Amino acid sequence: MPGAIPVGPVEHAVWRGIELARPVALTYAVVMVVLHQEDMRRPWVAWTALAVLGCWVALAGLRRWRSREAVLVELGLVCVAILLTTLVHTRESITAGATTIPAMYAAIPVAAAAAVAGVRGGLLAAAAVTCANVWEVGRPTGGTIYNTLLLLLLATAMGAGVELGRRHQAALAESTRLRAEAAERERLARMVHDGVLQHLAFIHRRGLQLGGEAAELGDLAARSEADLRRLMATGGEAGRSASGGGTDRVQPAGPVDIRPALQTLGGPRTEVAVPATPVTLTRHRAAELVAAVAACLDNVARHAGDDARAWVLLEDLGERVELTVRDDGPGIEPGRLEAAAAQGRLGVASSIRGRVQDLGGRVTYRGGPGRGTVVHLSVPRTPEEPG
Repeated sequence: MPGAIPVGPVEHAVWRGIELARPVALTYAVVMVVLHQEDMRRPWVAWTALAVLGCWVALAGLRRWRSREAVLVELGLVCVAILLTTLVHTRESITAGATTIPAMYAAIPVAAAAAVAGVRGGLLAAAAVTCANVWEVGRPTGGTIYNTLLLLLLATAMGAGVELGRRHQAALAESTRLRAEAAERERLARMVHDGVLQHLAFIHRRGLQLGGEAAELGDLAARSEADLRRLMATGGEAGRSASGGGTDRVQPAGPVDIRPALQTLGGPRTEVAVPATPVTLTRHRAAELVAAVAACLDNVARHAGDDARAWVLLEDLGERVELTVRDDGPGIEPGRLEAAAAQGRLGVASSIRGRVQDLGGRVTYRGGPGRGTVVHLSVPRTPEEPG
């Protein structure tokens, strides 16, 4: 039926209940007619009305009609069937409490209206059914009042539940979107730190060493580095737009030996020690772990001094893979890591700790002034990574 509205998980569950309740309610109405048709003046009117409702139940179930128009049609059919009760029962039978033709099926359009339009829609449908019931009996009876209260309770409870479920679903969708945006900004921040920021920092250092015009170029690089760090830390709109157009793609998963990639990080002042047997991880996890180690070594080169040495140790502990990066530099002042993160320097917070935490691992720092620094990275294996 045209005019269908979007159906989310909450509405879908409610509609499934309604579609299951329709044949049950119709069956009850049929049984009531069978039991009382000898007392009816025109039983064929009751059977005709129930036949029309039966066709509606079949079509609505097969076509999954869940629109406002479908609710109005079903509500109209029920109200007409209630009014036709005056042609089936005598006035005395109606006054004595004879069941209307649709019987308990009258609650179905009320539930459907609540599923579509919440409490307000359910109450309006309950009011329409109540008006038809009052017109049919002529004067409200105890049964009429009782049925009206049940319809109002049904409309309020179901409508409130649907509205609450919609709000929770919207909040969940928004939370998921924000987490996805944050994860993407984190990934882009790592890319920038591992590439652009390191290059700018190198230009700054070399410019100061060369002096003259090169020093001015180095100073410009330092200002650009500071601006870029500030932009990354505040998560500005430029970062948001960039998150949709990144070209860095995760490589297909598959077990790879992490040792060769780690050994490429060695150099004149960096020693890399690895086991004699392969240490396998999925391709993505291996790349992220190697990038975290590279960020550690970059920090050594930038902060530990030109004469500092570094050692990288890889250990395969079966369920976990652990890496230790140690240097003999001046060490880290207490509170330095927290201050760097507050200033937007994401080398530790993002490129190292963020990467490892995304893999389900942890990072610890040891050392102090004059004692060098030891960075310990521990990452668990996933089921597809053989030990």
